[in-house]
Amino acid sequence: MDLLGDFASGIMTPLYYGITALLLAGHWVSSLILPAGSGWTWVLAIVGLTIAVRVLLLPLSFQAVKGKRAMLALQPRIRELQKEYGHARERLTQEQMKLWKETGTNPFKSCLPLLLELPIFFALYRTIEVASRFGADGGARGFMAPADAESLRQAIFAGAKVGDTLMTFEPISINDSLNAIILALVLIVGICGTQFYAQWKLLHSELPPGADEGPYAQEQKFVLYVMPVAFAVGGLALPFGVLVHWLTWFVWTMAEQAYIIRDEPRPGSSGGMGA
Repeated sequence: MDLLGDFASGIMTPLYYGITALLLAGHWVSSLILPAGSGWTWVLAIVGLTIAVRVLLLPLSFQAVKGKRAMLALQPRIRELQKEYGHARERLTQEQMKLWKETGTNPFKSCLPLLLELPIFFALYRTIEVASRFGADGGARGFMAPADAESLRQAIFAGAKVGDTLMTFEPISINDSLNAIILALVLIVGICGTQFYAQWKLLHSELPPGADEGPYAQEQKFVLYVMPVAFAVGGLALPFGVLVHWLTWFVWTMAEQAYIIRDEPRPGSSGGMGA
């Protein structure tokens, strides 16, 4: 367990420093026009942090979207291989790998942004959650000073603290309670809607006939219908600041993907993409 803990710490500690550096930079910029302790100041800092991370991930994100479209475009040929070699799993695997190599398609590239997104999300979640629980008394992580943690702990945004969740916030008044509930629902609906639309657009972009069938297409359809439900349920227990991060993340994903699909030729066509 100590080895596992050391490994996790070795990954997360640098992330805490990176996340808090971007968060504090955004907070400093926002505080030039808004009060430093305002919830809006911290929310804008979280939005700025999210955009900065997405800009850094642009090369991987582009490859991921191209890779997903290329994999969907190959589904008719994958089904043909399954019909021919379905009785011989080892041969089927070899033929699929041969097909990926011939077409320049790498199914693993589409997973890279997700593998990076999860630790980033967890680092931000823990930064906000710990600061909200302990404030100046042990709530600072990374580059945050105790005063920064306390400021984040006390920051109020639309009737609730940035670190509160819909399940745990303590409203000061009925209006605050109503505002916080509306805020959480708007954020959760926005997250689910943008995630669903981005995935739907990916599956219904200009692709060869039969691309919406096959094992990879079924996986993407699973993501289309199941992930919004998971986000809706999980969103009830996440801090409002993290919900802002998620919504910003998926709005960016939706816009980025629309740009890539518009400007890239159809996979498999002349000048089509590899991955």
